[in-house]
Amino acid sequence: MNRESRWQPLDLDGIQATPIRDRHNIVRRSQFRKPCPVDASFSEWLDHLPDILAAGELRAAVDAVVTAHAAEAPVVAALGGHVVKVGMGPILIDLMERGVIQALAMNGATAIHDLELAMIGETSEDVATHIADGSFGMSAETAEAFREAAKSGSTGVGLGAALGDYIFDSKFPHAEISILASARRLGIPATVHVAVGTDIVHMHPGVAGADMGEATAIDFRLLAAVVQDLENGCWLNIGSAVVMPEVFLKVINIARNLGQELAGVTAINFDMIPHYRTSRNVLQRPVERGISLIGHHEINLPLFRMALLQRLAKGTS
Repeated sequence: MNRESRWQPLDLDGIQATPIRDRHNIVRRSQFRKPCPVDASFSEWLDHLPDILAAGELRAAVDAVVTAHAAEAPVVAALGGHVVKVGMGPILIDLMERGVIQALAMNGATAIHDLELAMIGETSEDVATHIADGSFGMSAETAEAFREAAKSGSTGVGLGAALGDYIFDSKFPHAEISILASARRLGIPATVHVAVGTDIVHMHPGVAGADMGEATAIDFRLLAAVVQDLENGCWLNIGSAVVMPEVFLKVINIARNLGQELAGVTAINFDMIPHYRTSRNVLQRPVERGISLIGHHEINLPLFRMALLQRLAKGTS
């Protein structure tokens, strides 16, 4: 015999229904768009994206950068290594040359990939294969470049500028795709923020010592100077989930500690998946407004660039 349950199916006859037109809704037909014609221009295609969720965030991100650019407020790009590995260096260089991006900051891995691509047109070794025999990260030329750049950078110019000079002076065959060399050519600050022990070059003798520490410390102070002027500007966190969000939090705090309000800053995060640290330390805690664009860099960044250039062209026509 089955024991009777404490609960029986609920009688729903007492439910009070409400008219659908009295309900507050968050999706409206006016946000929809018709399918784009097959022969449409990029601008027309962009206009056919619905005004919902990620498409709306894309438009908001473009608007924020256009507004900052018009106000001559800084637009700063902070980079993780994967951004360079998927071929986005030329996209960023183009925006630097057009005067849209006025400063760059990156972690050590980003600088390594940028250097190696300039040097041999290749990067991103097979870690699984090379770590099995202890050859992972043992490229002599990469370590030598960082050893020399750290030595030079520690004398006052900083690590990013020293690496840019090293790439340029070495006349590497692919230097034109180097973000660091391009920043040096254009007179744009490009800072490298090293976390000792996280990069392959730190396994080599004479790389991760006092020179490296001083060179990257100079870069930290240079970025802090840039962020002093970030009011009404934009911070683009592109593909860095840990180092650059932490650096951003600190340089924002330095600016406010020294009396800068930094009102009107918009932070835009580009990444493949949402992360706690970028959500908190980039999009929420330090700024008034945060925008998140989730997706692969090799799709989202070219899309963002084209949308941005279309808007800028409309503003100047």
